[in-house]
Amino acid sequence: MEQPGVGRINSNENENASEKKKMSEEFESNTIMESLIDMPLATLDIKEEFGITDVAHKNKESSKGNEQVRKDKRKKRKKKDYQPNYFLSIPITNKEITTGIKKLQNAIIEQDKRLAKTMSRDGSFHITLLVMQLLNEDEVNIGIDTLLELKPLIEEILQGKHLTLPFQGVDTFESQVGFVKLEEGDHIKQLLEIAEVAKRTFQEKGILAGEDRSYNPHLTFMKLSKASWLRKKGVKKINPKLYEKFINHRFGEEMVYRIDLCSMLKEKQSNGYYHCDSSVVIGKKPLGIQDLINEALHQERMGLKYKVKQIRKLLLEPETQAKIRRELFEGRPINYNQENSVYSSKILT
Repeated sequence: MEQPGVGRINSNENENASEKKKMSEEFESNTIMESLIDMPLATLDIKEEFGITDVAHKNKESSKGNEQVRKDKRKKRKKKDYQPNYFLSIPITNKEITTGIKKLQNAIIEQDKRLAKTMSRDGSFHITLLVMQLLNEDEVNIGIDTLLELKPLIEEILQGKHLTLPFQGVDTFESQVGFVKLEEGDHIKQLLEIAEVAKRTFQEKGILAGEDRSYNPHLTFMKLSKASWLRKKGVKKINPKLYEKFINHRFGEEMVYRIDLCSMLKEKQSNGYYHCDSSVVIGKKPLGIQDLINEALHQERMGLKYKVKQIRKLLLEPETQAKIRRELFEGRPINYNQENSVYSSKILT
């Protein structure tokens, strides 16, 4: 005779087993997904492995509306909230120039040792092309993509020619910022044109970029604001006598070959240069063996960082995760027994 409630008990047990099986499967799926996202990706082409290209294209098409909304929000930011934290940098790497600047700095420090704290660090010398505000990782990624789009526009301005920047003489901004001057010439016009194209290109992407004042390219070597305590000591201006021997000094020429997207706030690199999220090469310059090695490593690192960001972004898309789960578990038999049930239950609780 059938005992009362036996059928119901068996039914509940089957439902519980089915539920635990489903939870176990989802747990295993999520674990694999997390592992993929955190995995070192230098040697793993996930896009090819899982055929993500089509999914990325669809996501791009479907996200156009959201992108426009984000762009409109960025445009609505109040100017008073605009605090640039990123900039486009032209690094100064010519040793003749950097050595000359160090001699200038040392000559000033010898006359007033208190000014040592106002000097730009060795390795950080650069020309600022454009300042901007990037508030989060999404905007940094937009900045990286925009810099890549900027490359052919700059090359069109240069028309296959090199952009060479000659530096001669020293001046200040209101006796507060000391800088090495650019010589007059056609290179100034080209640099101004590049800066204007960069500003327009970034603003078209909804990025807050540029300044109200006109662009004045210069090579900073000291700032009194770096040591504000000097004002209490009576040092309120940079005395022209400190650099008078360098008024007409010729520092050398820099052949522009790279533009970097740099952070003003993140920790600087070990060589003193700013944290760099991306770079584009826009020309060639004569390099020694070590320079070639360093440049190759730099470009490889930038390319890898960009690829990892893109792959992580793709992996975090719901459609991509769903496709990976289907690939992993479609038609896959799962051995389910009491031992596995107990083990899964412990993990899930």
